[in-house]
Amino acid sequence: MFAAIASAWALLLGIALIMLGNGLQSTLLGVRATLEGFGTGTTGFVMTGYFAGFLAGSLIVPRLLANVGHIRVFAALASVASGAALLHTVSVTPVSWFLIRVVTGFCFSGLYVVAESWINDAATNRTRGQLLSVYMIMVMGGVGTGQLLLNLSDPRGFELFVLVSVLVSFALVPITLSVGRAPSFEAPESIGVRALFRASPLGVSGAFLVGIAHSALFSMGAVYATRIGLAVDRLSLFIAVALFGGLALQWPIGWLSDRFDRRRVIVAAAWIATGASIAAGAGGADSYALLIGATALLGGTSLPLYSLCGAHTNDHLTPRQIIAASATLVLVGGLGLTIGPLLAAELMRLSGPPGLFWLIAIVHGAIGAYGLYRMLRREPVPLDEQRTYDPVSLRTSPIVQAQTGGEMDDAQDSKGE
Repeated sequence: MFAAIASAWALLLGIALIMLGNGLQSTLLGVRATLEGFGTGTTGFVMTGYFAGFLAGSLIVPRLLANVGHIRVFAALASVASGAALLHTVSVTPVSWFLIRVVTGFCFSGLYVVAESWINDAATNRTRGQLLSVYMIMVMGGVGTGQLLLNLSDPRGFELFVLVSVLVSFALVPITLSVGRAPSFEAPESIGVRALFRASPLGVSGAFLVGIAHSALFSMGAVYATRIGLAVDRLSLFIAVALFGGLALQWPIGWLSDRFDRRRVIVAAAWIATGASIAAGAGGADSYALLIGATALLGGTSLPLYSLCGAHTNDHLTPRQIIAASATLVLVGGLGLTIGPLLAAELMRLSGPPGLFWLIAIVHGAIGAYGLYRMLRREPVPLDEQRTYDPVSLRTSPIVQAQTGGEMDDAQDSKGE
């Protein structure tokens, strides 16, 4: 494992810098939008631009790689993302910020595709799983730590936007200088959403609903915190604990899902997340300790749900289908990500800041209820036939999910030889 990390340390460092910048920027914009007098609905509109761009990038950038090459694509996208961060201080209007967020989402999606391709190329069949695990730690840890950078300067100024720009620009250095050749790359094929839903209704529905919850929390969480009067240091910790909670419980929940009917773990995690959301919505504005505790539990049980839904979907597919299904599941989750901020903004407009947590509670409650319904409609997959749980995130591209599927495929082929 250490040899694999040593061979890819520069790539992992680049990923960490990208995630630091992305984590800081998303929270900073939520705070700054409120300070600039943007309404809750307007802020939701602005924040959804990132996810729309991210979804577009995950579909378009893989095609560019075959024509232009990894290094040129990465350099171009990093330059545009770095400049886009600074443009937020030049034109402070909802429309301009929405357009900048679309561009930013597109660029970050492409940066993930390129970096993840290199990460995978640096791994062997023996080390791929370990390296991807380290990669996911860098992703979630980087975004979580990025929240804390909000304390370095006043969000009303331009300095934090400059810091985002610098972090993204610096990420270009280790990645472009560390590889002697561009890796081979084939964009993952996809299967239709309807066909995938027939194979795993809970997996597909869960991925969509999880997308709504995650984008609502991480795009509108800063707006919620600002409107209930949290100071910047408390606000940044509030967002960070959700990510660190997910990082802490990702593996224990995955371990359980490999040893029990995975649907039971999905239902349990979803309903615990529902309870944590209700607690945060009901008392978070009055008790900071309750807000932090409930949010950490929410992140710990909600963030692994996308991986659980992906693993449950894989349980009903052949090894060859898994690679194609990964891209479709990212598309479904991406659609949920795109509408999450809009739904959260509307509920916050109607019921005040706690509306954010009411939406998250409703979404997780629906996942739990539908999971229980599916348990009554379908026999469980035998434990010895379940696929291995692999931690993935909606913040990553289809590449990571395709590679976990490819690793299963390799293992399956080896058994048949």
